[in-house]
Amino acid sequence: MIPKGKLIIIGGHEDKGDVIGENLTVVKKNKSSHFEILGTLILKIPRAHHIIEIIASASAIPREMEELYINSYKQVGFTHVGIIKVETAADANDPVLIKRIQGSHAVFFTGGDQSKLCGLLDQTTMLKAIRNKYYEDQHFIVGGTSAGAMSMPETIITGGVIAAALFKGDIRIAKGLDLIQGILVDTHFIKRGRFARLAHAVALYPTCLGVGLEEDTALLITEGNQATCIGSGMVILIDGRNISATNIEIVDEATPIVIDNLKVNILAEGSTYLLKENKLLAKAKAD
Repeated sequence: MIPKGKLIIIGGHEDKGDVIGENLTVVKKNKSSHFEILGTLILKIPRAHHIIEIIASASAIPREMEELYINSYKQVGFTHVGIIKVETAADANDPVLIKRIQGSHAVFFTGGDQSKLCGLLDQTTMLKAIRNKYYEDQHFIVGGTSAGAMSMPETIITGGVIAAALFKGDIRIAKGLDLIQGILVDTHFIKRGRFARLAHAVALYPTCLGVGLEEDTALLITEGNQATCIGSGMVILIDGRNISATNIEIVDEATPIVIDNLKVNILAEGSTYLLKENKLLAKAKAD
């Protein structure tokens, strides 16, 4: 089934407005923030109110961060910005919170711990409500940054060792929110040196395209397939469909993993990629 809604997955440390602090980065001039992109998409739909619900299950975000998100989204045109804190299964099945999700025009997942987020939402009424809106409402947007972005695929990376060589057991994989299939997402990709970790994951799941999102960089995904790069950094795509040789299935824990014939693509602002076909659709345009 092709989803009618849109996904925005962000690599972390996105620009949230005029406030500069340890969780923000300075972006290039004339580049729209992902909040502005999300606001622009929502505001194209004529309605009296534009509502976004921020789900902060991945981390216990402090009050000042709540205020920053609220102010940032209000600046781009949302008339109501709500914070939903899911701390228990009861919260994720609360009829009042479910009604808020059903009445929203966008849902945004903050960063933090993707294992915690997916564990709290797994098989809950809240996740079902989000999926239903995403698949059935062409004007609905699901966004996420850092752990929130990593949580969206069917299969997710929950952790792993960043070392000079790859070894068996260095990476942890789990079930995600299943809003999109066929990709594996890693964030803070260049900043935290996560190429080897994503390559490891792709070697284990070669039918999934590895998506490495740099900070202040995002993919806007429509129809679960067409992914357009937004932001000041790059997106690295790792394709393992044509791996010709690897010892990943037979090595012991003391033997380094080798992988032959990985394909790597680099996306930048304005370029579009078809995820299912593994094909560049449009090259980035010059400023």
